[in-house]
Amino acid sequence: MSDTEKTRYSDEELAEFKAIILQKLEKARADYDLLRATITHTSSNGTDDTSPTFKILEEGAATLSKEESGRLAQRQLKFIQHLEAALVRIENKTYGICRETGKLISKERLKIVPHATLSMEAKNGGVK
Repeated sequence: MSDTEKTRYSDEELAEFKAIILQKLEKARADYDLLRATITHTSSNGTDDTSPTFKILEEGAATLSKEESGRLAQRQLKFIQHLEAALVRIENKTYGICRETGKLISKERLKIVPHATLSMEAKNGGVK
């Protein structure tokens, strides 16, 4: 039976996807923790002992860095939430089903974007 004829992925396939997601989730959480530590370190890094010129330059760089780190942390948190939602879909056995077409999303796409909820057909606007 081909992927296009199946209505859902088998338990074995779901277990394979779960392993991929858990691996990505572990790395995403580590990256998020690193970003959070960067933000915390940047905000608590005093510059009282440096000259006024260096203090201004350092504060400007620290602010930019903190803002960028904050944006990256937010994006990372959203990615983590998408991966966690994908795990719930695996438990519900609805993982890999396109929310627009109801067809299975290709394995190739799910291996690259394991939290995908749209098939390429739906994503590219092929569904009216």
